[in-house]
Amino acid sequence: MAAAAASEHTPLDPLDLPEGHPFGSHNLPYGVFSRAGESPRVGVRLGDHVLDAGAAAESLGSPHGPLLARPTLNPLLAAGRSTWSDVRRAVTAWVTDPAHRDTIRPHLHPLSDVTLHLPFEVADYVDFYASENHATNLGKLFRPDEAALKPNWKHLPVGYHGRAGTIVVSGTDVVRPSGQRKGPQDPVPVFGPSVRLDIETEVGYVVGVPSPQGTSVPLAAYRDHVFGLCLLNDWSARDIQNWETVPLGPHLGKSFATSISAWITPLEALDAARVPAPERTEQLLPYLDDAAPGLEPAGYDLHITVALNGDVVSEPPFSGMYWTGAQMLAHMTVNGASLRTGDLYGSGTVSGAGDHERGSLIELTWNGQRPLKLSEGERGFLADGDVVTMTAWAPGPAGTRVALGEVTGRIVAQP
Repeated sequence: MAAAAASEHTPLDPLDLPEGHPFGSHNLPYGVFSRAGESPRVGVRLGDHVLDAGAAAESLGSPHGPLLARPTLNPLLAAGRSTWSDVRRAVTAWVTDPAHRDTIRPHLHPLSDVTLHLPFEVADYVDFYASENHATNLGKLFRPDEAALKPNWKHLPVGYHGRAGTIVVSGTDVVRPSGQRKGPQDPVPVFGPSVRLDIETEVGYVVGVPSPQGTSVPLAAYRDHVFGLCLLNDWSARDIQNWETVPLGPHLGKSFATSISAWITPLEALDAARVPAPERTEQLLPYLDDAAPGLEPAGYDLHITVALNGDVVSEPPFSGMYWTGAQMLAHMTVNGASLRTGDLYGSGTVSGAGDHERGSLIELTWNGQRPLKLSEGERGFLADGDVVTMTAWAPGPAGTRVALGEVTGRIVAQP
């Protein structure tokens, strides 16, 4: 849990936001909050305030009250796309219709006065590897004498099953993990705290509607199952990961903590930010072929900023991701694996082509060989006390911007 901080926009009346405010009525992300001594409940962000959605629904006699007067988003996630649209229309009317102002205003609380919680109960977690730039950079780092991309990479979205129980809300401290590690010159592995602790700048997809085991979800059904997006930092202990990965893949080097934003931005809020995926250089199998007639663009023009101890170190563009959320979902279920309400899947590290667009320290510092120069010294990998903050925005309707909730975390030493 983490207390939220107010931003620079603080109007006298929370319903009177500056025109184009990135958390205005065109955005309205969902989260879960509590006030001192009270139980958690569903909230909707408006500017630097959170609307108690359940209390507002009750005051206005809305039929959506039972979905919104809950301590988690899961019932709303499970309700399905038509209900998501109905609730969004209702909340938009509550905060924009002058007739509702006096009723709604008492249910708006400053973010500085509330605690934000993990917004939904996570069922399963899958992490993908969808950025060609990121995969190419790591290939060059670790396999300099081979092709940077493995033969399968442009034929399927590579991923692995993660650990749902260690997903935490933004603002939660991250304890430096311990495990086995073995350097190139070490005769045997040693045990101890990771010395190459890293970040992974990602976008998370939150699943609402489940699917039966033994079936698959086609590309066209993506928006029927995915409720919204959030920023995600999949912290990585590179030294532990490097030693354990061969032959099966990430385990302890990734499973100790994954941070997500306290706010889930509904897909409908991002309609103006949808873009086509990059040109494909390999013919895709039919279940992944997003060039098929009738399919809508499933990429998003998200602009991400990564700061380390307040210094901006990277600005990765999400629009260039090779694999889309629709393709990841289709591949994740093509073998008959079921979806559950609260499933979360991550895009994998978002990296662009430029040096300042890389979404992990292992790329930014080229595996520690070129340390970052910060206001407080140099960094190859994360030190105890370091604070990493990721923010993002996307184009909104009529030239506005849609802000995604930030995800932040501080590294602490083991007790």
